[in-house]
Amino acid sequence: MALGRTLAVALVGLSGHVVEVEAHLAPSLPAFSLVGLPDAALGEARDRVRAAVASSGLAWPNRRITVNLTPATLPKSGSGFDLAIAVATLAGAGLLDASAVRGVVHLGELGLDGRLRPVRGVLPAVAAAVAAGHPHVVVPAANAREAELVPGARVTAAHSLAEVARRCGADIEAPDVAPVGAVHLDGSMASGVIADLADVVGQEDARAALEVAAAGAHHLLMVGPAGCGKTMLAARLAGLLPDLTEPEAVEVTAVHSVAGTFDADAGLMRRPPFEDPHHTATPASIVGGGSGVARPGAASRAHRGVLFLDEAPEFQNAVLQTLRQPLEHGEVVIHRAAGAARYPARFVLVLAANPCPCGRHVGKGLDCTCTPDRRRRYLTKLSGPLLDRVDLQVELHAVSRGALARSAHAAGPGESTATVAARVRDARHAQADRLAGTPWRTNAEVPGRWLRDRLGPDRALSADLDRALDRGTLSLRGVDRVLRVAWTLADLAGRAAPGRPDVGQALALRTRGQGAP
Repeated sequence: MALGRTLAVALVGLSGHVVEVEAHLAPSLPAFSLVGLPDAALGEARDRVRAAVASSGLAWPNRRITVNLTPATLPKSGSGFDLAIAVATLAGAGLLDASAVRGVVHLGELGLDGRLRPVRGVLPAVAAAVAAGHPHVVVPAANAREAELVPGARVTAAHSLAEVARRCGADIEAPDVAPVGAVHLDGSMASGVIADLADVVGQEDARAALEVAAAGAHHLLMVGPAGCGKTMLAARLAGLLPDLTEPEAVEVTAVHSVAGTFDADAGLMRRPPFEDPHHTATPASIVGGGSGVARPGAASRAHRGVLFLDEAPEFQNAVLQTLRQPLEHGEVVIHRAAGAARYPARFVLVLAANPCPCGRHVGKGLDCTCTPDRRRRYLTKLSGPLLDRVDLQVELHAVSRGALARSAHAAGPGESTATVAARVRDARHAQADRLAGTPWRTNAEVPGRWLRDRLGPDRALSADLDRALDRGTLSLRGVDRVLRVAWTLADLAGRAAPGRPDVGQALALRTRGQGAP
């Protein structure tokens, strides 16, 4: 009887758990069994490992092999356990130095030719291993840059199983193999080009709302006819947001690592992400899903950035309703039979909608071909509970010829992204100073009770809110949203610390678009 041990990491959401991989070799009829709650992809590791060992010039032990993944009650998924299974099996057979691999974490997928292929989630996996006291990790060469982002990790990059085996005492040659490059498993990253706000003509109200949304991380709804600039404005919001802090960059990068959309050559993601899924997207693609342990969706990939839903009424009602939990709590919790996955999802939601299906119901609506019933059913797809979580609601109008002429004869284009982003950055610093010592970072995250306590006994400040609450124009959640926007307006004006929030202006921004829906 022989026993080989090494370590791997199982990811459940962004939480990593160190797994001990044990390979028991018994003198019996040759067989290979894998236990410890593996999923289908992990269960197929038996065939990949056997072929990779043979291709690497190593003798496959013809004994009864049982590989156990401990703890056995934790669900394991993916092909990232291949290398650990192969190393533990070879150590149990005496082909590798068992003491050299016992405390080392091995991550990577094996090809049938023995080459190591990159896997998802290396960043959070290595971080979990280092936190658990196992800093020495072996990863595929394509994942090395990503693993090295974790402070304290001792990373060994390898191109093949033969290279790993030779380092662990196997008496074989490690042939030169063509390296396997990094692969974006779920699509490529967006380009780093930032669209400039100066390209937008007119739409002063919408530009102001965009600046407020960026300064306080407020959600935004824009309703207007086709071609009025809703998509242009939304595409420029991410450029107004400040760079991610170090903890935010690590968290955002970890999400994209698990999703398979992270470019390790660029290092940590320092800029807020921008996600704009098509209106045919399913609920699972937006909030996350999949068989076994759920993968992150667009809402989590937009964490600390922007999630833009263009033509929002065209999305499935189920998609819109699934956003209510992340809008309220800043995270997505997905329950499956194999376990629950928790992903962060604190993003700025931007909804864009036409006033009707044909998009021409503006002014008197003389050019509109939609019936009143179609118009009513179209915008009621944006439910009241969803809109009650949207801080800013703005109605846009088509750009007039006069606005175009004024733009052409102006001394220069409108304010650029850099100019507005500087004001947003100053407002974020004011929020950071005011919220120091609290778990919140932006005005949009602050709970209503804290906001109302800040008003104190001065009821004149909230007289407009009291009247709106009495008339039913605003819910209590809506009142809290107005207060958050009011603080953001004060931050942008540079008077939040000594002064008070501008409730009247915030109420106007909060309710300006409510007549449209």
